[in-house]
Amino acid sequence: MAKVMFYGTGRRKNAIARVFLVPGEGRIIINNRPLDEYFGRKTLEGMVRQPLELIGALSRFDVQAKVLGGGISGQAGAIKMGIARALIQADPNLRPPLKRAGFLTRDPRMKERRKYGLKKARRAPQFSKR
Repeated sequence: MAKVMFYGTGRRKNAIARVFLVPGEGRIIINNRPLDEYFGRKTLEGMVRQPLELIGALSRFDVQAKVLGGGISGQAGAIKMGIARALIQADPNLRPPLKRAGFLTRDPRMKERRKYGLKKARRAPQFSKR
C-alpha cells in the first residue's frame, strides 16, 4: 500500500528546504539528524515547530526535511515555511490560519550585492583629506 506523504518547499535567504510530512508521532528529522541535535538552539527548534503548534498537529505528523544552503537561522525559516506548505497540501482548510500567522509569506530580504569602488555593499573606503 502506498504511504501517505505531503510535500512542501520552503525558502529563506539562501536556504532551501524540502519537507515531507508523514502521519506519525511527531518526530522531526532534519538531514537525517533529530531536530534538537541539528540546531542546538531552543529558539530555532521552536521556530520549526510553530506551524504544527498553531494547528495542534504536533503529535500527528512526522517531519522529514532536507535543507541546504544558508546559515542555521535561514534554514530554520525555510523548514518552517516548508512545513506550512505541506500542511496546506494535507488539509486546504488550514490555509487561513497559517496565512494569518505569516508562515506562508516568503521573506524577500536577501544579502545585497557588492558594488565596485566600495568595500562591501554600502561601505565606502575610509576617506582622508590628506
